[in-house]
Amino acid sequence: MPARSPRLPKAARREQLLDTALTMVRRHGTDGLTLVTLAEAAGVSRPIVYDHFGTRPELLLALYRRLEERHRLAAEQAVRDAEPAVEEIARVMSAAYFACATDMPEFDAISAALKGNPDVQAIQHAMLDSYRDWMATALLPYSGLDAVALRLRCVAVLGAAETLGAELNRGATTAGEAVAALTDLIVGSIGVEQRR
Repeated sequence: MPARSPRLPKAARREQLLDTALTMVRRHGTDGLTLVTLAEAAGVSRPIVYDHFGTRPELLLALYRRLEERHRLAAEQAVRDAEPAVEEIARVMSAAYFACATDMPEFDAISAALKGNPDVQAIQHAMLDSYRDWMATALLPYSGLDAVALRLRCVAVLGAAETLGAELNRGATTAGEAVAALTDLIVGSIGVEQRR
């Protein structure tokens, strides 16, 4: 049995529990992740875990949100650090999108474990809307489209990105090929203004 964990403030304990849960999913998948196994692995009592998450689906949803937030922050930072040219912004966005599949394999496992959960669909719609708006805002200075038309193009690009991601996950394409294809789609779809 793991040693008892030291007393932590509530927010720090939640982070520690989420870190432990992610490690468990990374090593063994989601099937072995329950509130009881999390308590044992984290070295805390069961009531502490139940106080933070209540149910296994709530724990999985918390993990899902955390991974999505990490992915989003990394993508935003990559675009901020990129050279201000449409091709480079599109390439960086594309690489960041597919990094989720390669750098966070537990995201797919958690997503699969949440299939059928009514809260997941609402969360996924909110995530998609937020990602679309972020993309459109970052690409607007390079586009000849108005903001509404550009947002709609970003929805189409994200649909293509999801399909490319599925191809990548099943080994039908490489990460480099997926990034190149998505980069071309972004640049070709946003109505790039010709600079003279």
